[in-house]
Amino acid sequence: ARKTRRKSIAVSPKRGCGSDIVTRSECFCLSAAAPLDDKIVGGYECKAHSQPWQASLNIGYHFCGGSLINDRWIISAAHCWINPFAQIAILGEHHIWQYEGTEQYMSVDAIYWHQSYDYQTLDHDIMLLKLAHPVTVNEFVQPIALPKACPAAGDMCVVSGWGNIYTDQVFNPFNLQCVDIPILSQQDCDNSYPGQITSTMVCAGYLEGGKDSCQGDSGGPLVCNGELQGIVSWGYGCAQPGYPGVYTKVCALLPWIKEILSNY
Repeated sequence: ARKTRRKSIAVSPKRGCGSDIVTRSECFCLSAAAPLDDKIVGGYECKAHSQPWQASLNIGYHFCGGSLINDRWIISAAHCWINPFAQIAILGEHHIWQYEGTEQYMSVDAIYWHQSYDYQTLDHDIMLLKLAHPVTVNEFVQPIALPKACPAAGDMCVVSGWGNIYTDQVFNPFNLQCVDIPILSQQDCDNSYPGQITSTMVCAGYLEGGKDSCQGDSGGPLVCNGELQGIVSWGYGCAQPGYPGVYTKVCALLPWIKEILSNY
């Protein structure tokens, strides 16, 4: 089953809510269980504040990631959409449950998602969040550059997030996790997911599995050579052989991003 990478609420470790599509974010299953906090699979703890663009979208707990692209805007996955007045964006975070004195807690003023977003295929899985006030840019909070060109197969990238570290169970991470993975060729991406990859998607990871983003990482950054090339979107399970992670292809959506930033 296709799975997004939004954090799940469920009684069992099984991710998803009866849909063939499972993102890497929060899908609200009908249960009274506490939120299952998830993180990167096969990675390592990031050096504290080494990913200063990383945002945590929070509704009383972390449910999706995002990336700061200037002092007023965060980019994330459209499947992470939730009422903007019900959430805050936290920047400068490393330990998700501990106040470190570096955090900035930002209200969200408005959310814009792509007009062609398809919640079933996850095509155009992108949204922009306008903060109510500009962040203070410092050593702990800094924007990531948008890409000047699309990535090449083999480019090494870093994915970060507070998502699941296991493929078959849930473990609660506290510190931001990173994993180093390569961009895959269009052919490898198409072969992994026949008929499902669109022009707004790019695959990254290892065909043999073992390293991947997972539930709780949705909306977070895929950074290659200092540029934001991807947004954590979906995949078949997490870190499964033959099924790399699928990311929103930022370079393909630059005109839309620039239009929103200039008009709003």
